[in-house]
Amino acid sequence: MAISAVARDTVFALRRQIAKIEGTLPERLEAPAAGVPADVTGPDRTIIRRGLAVASPDAFMHTGIERFDTALGGGLPRAALSEIHGLETRDAGAVAGFALSLVSLILKEKQGLPILWVGTSEIFHEAGLPYARGLHALFGIEPEQLLFSEAPKLLDALWIAEEAARMTAFAAVILEIRGSPRLLDLTATRRLHARAQSANRPVLLLRQAGEADPTAAPVRLIVSAAPAASRETVAGPLAGSIGRPAFKVDIGKSRTALPGQFTLEWNPNEHAFAERTENPVAVVPASQRGADPAPASGAILAFPALATPASGDQPSRQQHPAHRSPRRAG
Repeated sequence: MAISAVARDTVFALRRQIAKIEGTLPERLEAPAAGVPADVTGPDRTIIRRGLAVASPDAFMHTGIERFDTALGGGLPRAALSEIHGLETRDAGAVAGFALSLVSLILKEKQGLPILWVGTSEIFHEAGLPYARGLHALFGIEPEQLLFSEAPKLLDALWIAEEAARMTAFAAVILEIRGSPRLLDLTATRRLHARAQSANRPVLLLRQAGEADPTAAPVRLIVSAAPAASRETVAGPLAGSIGRPAFKVDIGKSRTALPGQFTLEWNPNEHAFAERTENPVAVVPASQRGADPAPASGAILAFPALATPASGDQPSRQQHPAHRSPRRAG
C-alpha cells in the first residue's frame, strides 16, 4: 500500500509539471463514485480530469478570426513557444509568409522593437530570405525591423535563440529548423518555452519538412499554401486573376485539443487576416487556346504478349524498354 501511494504521488507530481508546461490547470482528483465495487475501481484508483487554465484575454494574441481564435482557446499565446509546421520543403514559403503575417500583428503592439530570425546556413540557402521591399509592401514591416542570425550549426542556432528569447529588446524571436534533428527534443523546446514565458515574448518555431515530433509548444499549426481567389474589383471578381495570398492552416495541437482546418487570407492593405469560405479558383487559369482534354478511356483491350527473341538476336526498336527510348515531353 505504501509503495502504491508513493507511486501515485509521483505520477500526480509529473502530471502537474506537464500541465504547467502545457499551460493547463493541475488535475482535479475525485474519489470513486459511491456504490462502485472496489474490485472494479481498485482501492487506490482515482478519476483524473484536466481543465483549461483560466487566463486573461491579454494572454493571447488575437488573429482577428473569431472562429480560429476560439478553436485555439483564445488565440496564440503571447508569452510562449508556438510551432508553425510545414510538412514539405515546398511549404517553406507559405510557412515563412504566415509567420511574417503574425510578426506584422505583433509589431502593431510592440512598435519600435525588432524581430530576430535565427536559422542555419542550410535553412537560408534552401528556402532563401524574405525580400526587403516585399516586407514593407505586404506586411508593413520595415527592413531594419527584421534581423537575421545565420548560424553554422544547429547547436549554435539553438543557443542564439535561447539567449535572444530571454531578452526584452526583441518583440519576438523566430527559430527556423529543417527536418527532425535529435537536438530539437523536449528539453530544448522546454527551455525555449520557459525563456518566452519569463520574457513575456512570443517565440515562433518554424519547421521545414519535419515530422510532428513532441515539443513543449502548446500550439502547433500545420501551414501550407492555399489556392488564391480571384482579385476583387468594383465590378466584381476579376476572372483569371490572382488575389490575396492564402494559407491553409490545420490545428495540430492547441490548449483545447480541438482539431480544425481554416483557409486564411492576408490583406496586405489592412495588414489583417480574413477567413475565406467561398470556393477558390486555380492560381494558374486553364489555357484558352489549347486542345480539348482527352476523352474518357473506353474499353480495355488485351494485346498478345510479344514473342521473346532468340538468344543473340537484336530486338527491334519497338521492343526496347520504354526507359531506353524516352519520349520528349511537349
